[in-house]
Formats: sequence, C-alpha cells, structure tokens
Amino acid sequence: MTNKQHPFEINPNRTLLTLAIPVLFSMVAEPLTGLVDTAFVAKLGPEPLASLGIGTIVFSSVFWVFGFLGIGTQTEVSHALGKGDLERASSLGWMAAGISAVLGVVLALLVYPFLGNIAALMGGDGAVRDLAVDYMRYRLLGAPAVLVVLACFGSLRGYQDMRSPLWIAVGMNVINVVLDWCLVFGKGPFPVMGVGGAALASAISQWIGAVWAVLVVRKHYGFNTGFSLADARRLFVIGGDMFVRTGCVCLFLLLCTRFATKAGAESGAAHQAIRQFFVFLALFLDAFAISGQSLVGYFVGRADRRTARKVAALVCKWSFATGVLLTVGMYLGQQPVAWLLVPEEAAMVFAPAWLAVTFLQPINSLSFATDGIHLGTGDFRYLRNAMLAAVLTSSAVLFVVDWLHPQHMLFWIWIVAGLWTSLRAVFGMIRIWPGIGNGPLAVDRD
Repeated sequence: MTNKQHPFEINPNRTLLTLAIPVLFSMVAEPLTGLVDTAFVAKLGPEPLASLGIGTIVFSSVFWVFGFLGIGTQTEVSHALGKGDLERASSLGWMAAGISAVLGVVLALLVYPFLGNIAALMGGDGAVRDLAVDYMRYRLLGAPAVLVVLACFGSLRGYQDMRSPLWIAVGMNVINVVLDWCLVFGKGPFPVMGVGGAALASAISQWIGAVWAVLVVRKHYGFNTGFSLADARRLFVIGGDMFVRTGCVCLFLLLCTRFATKAGAESGAAHQAIRQFFVFLALFLDAFAISGQSLVGYFVGRADRRTARKVAALVCKWSFATGVLLTVGMYLGQQPVAWLLVPEEAAMVFAPAWLAVTFLQPINSLSFATDGIHLGTGDFRYLRNAMLAAVLTSSAVLFVVDWLHPQHMLFWIWIVAGLWTSLRAVFGMIRIWPGIGNGPLAVDRD
C-alpha cells in the first residue's frame, strides 16, 4: 500500500474536496436533528423545553470530553494505514470500539445516581428538574452506543472513508426524528412519553447507529483484536491531552457567556445568538480539518513529510478561502439573522459584535485548519499547550475588559474571542512553517 500512488498526489484539490464534503454533511445532520427535537418538545410547553435544554447541554458536554476516542483513533489508524500495516489499523479500530463500550457502561453507572443533583446544579427546579432527570435517565441508555459510534467514525475516517459515517449519521438522525414524533406524542402503538420520549428516541437511534457502524467496519476493514497494551495506553495519553484542551475551550466560552450575561439581558441574548451561529460555522471549517487530519496522518505514517506539508498548505488555503466566503455571507446576512434570532431590544448590542465575528472568520479558519493538521501528525501535547497559552492570555484580557467595562461590552468580548482564535492560528502556523520546537512537519526533519 505504501508503494501505491495516493489520489492526493494525482489530484490534490479534488481529493481534499471529495473527503471534506461528506464530512460536512455528516456533521450538519446532528444539529439539524437537534432543531427538530426542540421543535417537537416546544409544543409540550416551556417546562419540558427547559428540561430538554438542561439534558442536551449536560450530555453534549460529557460526550465532548470523550471526543478523543474518535480523534485519537482517526490519527492512529491513518498512521498505520500510511505504513501499510493494515492489521494494526484494524486492531486499533476494534480496540477503540471495545474501550468505548466499556467506558460508556461505566459512565452510565457512575452518573445515574446523581441525575437529580446534576439537574439542580444546572438550575432545574420543580417540574423542570423532574423532567430533566427523566430525559437524562433515558439518554444514559445510549451512552455506550454514542461512544462506540465516536470510535468507529474515527476508525472509518482514519481509513479516509468519509461516506460511511455520512450515511450512518443521516440514517441515525432520520430514525431519531421518526421515533421522536412517535414517542413524544404517542403516535400509533407508542405511549405518550413527552420529553422522555425524545431521549429514548435518541438512545434507540444511537444503538442502531452503533451496530451499523460496527458492521461497516467489520465488512470493509476486517476484524482483528491483536492490539497491545501500549496501543491502549497511547489512546488514554491522547485522551489526557485532549481533556485538558477541551476543558480550556469550555472554560473560555463559559467566561465569555458569563461576562456577556453580566453586561445585561440584551447583551446576553445577543451573545447567545452569535455564539450559536459561531458554533454552526465551525462545522464548515471542521470539514477541512478532519479531512486534513486523515491525509496528513497517512503521509506521516508513510514517512513522506514533503507531501504531508503539501496537504497542510492546501488545507489552509481551502479553509482560508472558506473563511473569506463566510465573512461575505455574514456581512450580507446581518439583518436577516438579527430579525430571526435577536429580540428587537438587543439589536443595537448585536450589530457591532456581529461585525467583529464577521471579520474574524478568515483567521478562525486557520485555527481550525492547523488544529486538524496537528491532530494528523499526532502532535497532541503541542495542541494542549498552545490552547492552554491562548486561553490563559485571552481570559486575562477578558477580566481586564470586564473591569474597565467599556461601552459596547459585547463587541469587546468578541474582540477578545478574536484574540483567542488568532493566538491559536499563530501557534498552529508556526509549528508547521518553519516548524518551531522540532515540529513534526519541519523541513529539517526530512
């Protein structure tokens, strides 16, 4: 396999886009389904909707922490594939799936007794708390399946198979929507379950997706359990680095939300609208990052750093161009977004902050692109340290801004967010060009 010419070497642009487009659609599927969940539960009243908000944010945060199961597996499988070691690539995927299943069961058993406390900690009281506990109890049934899907998607993307995760993600979410309609409202032979039905629909669809993903991996890439303890240890080391990195991201976003809310209700409302849109735009940039991760990982595994650097350059170019297009789209779409998402009384606060985020997108695109490149090289510790430095610096500036409390506070909060993503982009770029700190893609390592 290592002696065969890779499609990227023949047609780089086409290869990158062929990988990135399915990734984009597979990632968009989940938030769209989340909107459908919200629309269904909203018909039940404000208390069920509030409980849904508590349950979804809790589980999104918990499962985000376990993202290393997909990220680490993707990198390790792509490295093995580049070396032509198909047996190890297969065994790494099955090891990750097995670890995911065990962690999912342990997670469910550990969290179950504390559901009431978690709901209360998130502000749930009375009926909202009870409904949130009901929702989370059913969602826990799908915890092992969610983590197995993460690992299998990482394995498939490590093989540069981006279409299988797309079809599985779309299938899971279609099933989820249908079951939502049946279980929330009690259609056909199903009882009325309300918000608990939305959670059970998610759990069932996740188990279907997990079985589907496992069968796809087995069919196309075989079954091999010949992994070593060193492989498992490597995955958990990656998990430790990614846990710190993810924690830093959560901390900074939490601080931004806190200071925006502290500035007033209008500021908080405008910030929520911008933040949701910011997260949605990240899906477009992540598509190139995930594709770049697999390609860079493959060529690093093949010890072909020259081509890996070509991948890095192309990923950055496409990401930057996408960032420019997003800037144009956001500039032209300011009024429709404000009309759709922002209360009239918050419009004056929204406008300057929206412009700050608008012109941030090209730089933001480079932070995502370089993240994917460094994940592909396996440079997890550097990513951890770079994020830690960016968050500590930006958080310090955020506290200063809060102390000064300037006019247009939300605008300055997003300017600081621009500093945060700019630092990430700079740290990411200089690790590749020229390759500071013995960077994996440095020219002098060829």
